[in-house]
Amino acid sequence: MLENLRKENEVLDIFCHLVSIPSPSLKEDREIDWILDFCEKNGINGKKDNYGNIYIHVPATDETKEPIMLSSHMDVVGDDSPVNIYLDNEGFIHAEGRTLGADDKVGVACALMLAKEVVNGLIPTRGSLTPNPSPTRGEGNVFPHGGLEITFTRDEESGMSGIEHVEFDKILSKYVLVNDADKLGQLQISGASYTRVKIIVNGLKGGHSGIDIGDETRLNAAKLIAELLAELPQGVFYKDETGVITSCNLGAIVAGGIQNSVASIVEKGIKTNDYITEIMKKTSTNIINTLGMASYSIRSASTEKENELKALMSSIVDKFNKKYEGLAKAEIEFEIHLLPFERAKDDRIEKVHTEACKRAGIENEISSFHAAAETHIYCQHKNSKGETFMPTLLGLADVYNMHSAKEKVDYKSLLKGYEVIKNTFIVFNEV
Repeated sequence: MLENLRKENEVLDIFCHLVSIPSPSLKEDREIDWILDFCEKNGINGKKDNYGNIYIHVPATDETKEPIMLSSHMDVVGDDSPVNIYLDNEGFIHAEGRTLGADDKVGVACALMLAKEVVNGLIPTRGSLTPNPSPTRGEGNVFPHGGLEITFTRDEESGMSGIEHVEFDKILSKYVLVNDADKLGQLQISGASYTRVKIIVNGLKGGHSGIDIGDETRLNAAKLIAELLAELPQGVFYKDETGVITSCNLGAIVAGGIQNSVASIVEKGIKTNDYITEIMKKTSTNIINTLGMASYSIRSASTEKENELKALMSSIVDKFNKKYEGLAKAEIEFEIHLLPFERAKDDRIEKVHTEACKRAGIENEISSFHAAAETHIYCQHKNSKGETFMPTLLGLADVYNMHSAKEKVDYKSLLKGYEVIKNTFIVFNEV
């Protein structure tokens, strides 16, 4: 049945070819070769940059219109073992015993299909439901567009090194559609930053838990850090109509007399999934602890709200230090790992996507996502005209159990997703 569906739907056939090629991060060579071969066979101008990313450019047929770019990553979570795909009775495509790689080969397949149709004049002209009879520029029946650019990146899953090596200053487009969400109809217009927070509490005096326990100047750092953390925020700090915008999460607490037990684990080479229990077996309780540490993560799609959260956390630490002045001291450190992808004031793509989904017979969902994607990198760079990129994250299929051996994609949603991205290109160029 899958073979028959592939013959009837080229975008599905492209997708199946792609997912059948194993392409773990930084081992995408076979997929890169397949894509470049597809481009050559279909008259698409595709080339590889110095890092192995692929750039495709379809020139404008109407220079008065703006270009638009699609972006997807070629690598997948998993290894380079063979990929055998099958279709189940419910219409889901799976890979036997491994990840399917629909993330992000859905995006790659849809972009390649659109490039082929645009290059070969298969996009309906305004007011027509049929393809153009001739793709030759200047004959009057060519779909008027401002140009299509496509970027396929390497190594998104493990380090985002591919997007870091993109030649941004050669890109013409301002609007970038990153086709990497996991639900058909999603349009995600902001994404969270990632800031690591470290909190350190030092007791200024230690001591023996028996002999010195009566000395009220000898405060236990493990107890103090617990007191401090109880005052700090946890969970959602701010949200709006698009979802969670800013949050704070406690990752770990390390305090107390654990040095001996950790040393024993290292010395004996103990390997266990339950290190915490192993550590607790030999934790020293006869000391008044002088050091406690905790790690947090802050995620925020708004610099303003992240700064508010940081200020609140800092003020709580300051209050703690005033309370225990001369007895203990707390410090808080913020280390930014990823800047936020903030919501743009320009809502053009929101309107275009809404209309594109309407024409495809589905409703879109405009939201914020609380994780990282290549959108975060694009929005920090400028194109060849000196314009800051305006990325959004789109979903072109329903992908389930992503990054697992149970990953599957609804093939019907993929077909509908291609309809959405094609409509998006059409609607973008109608205005």
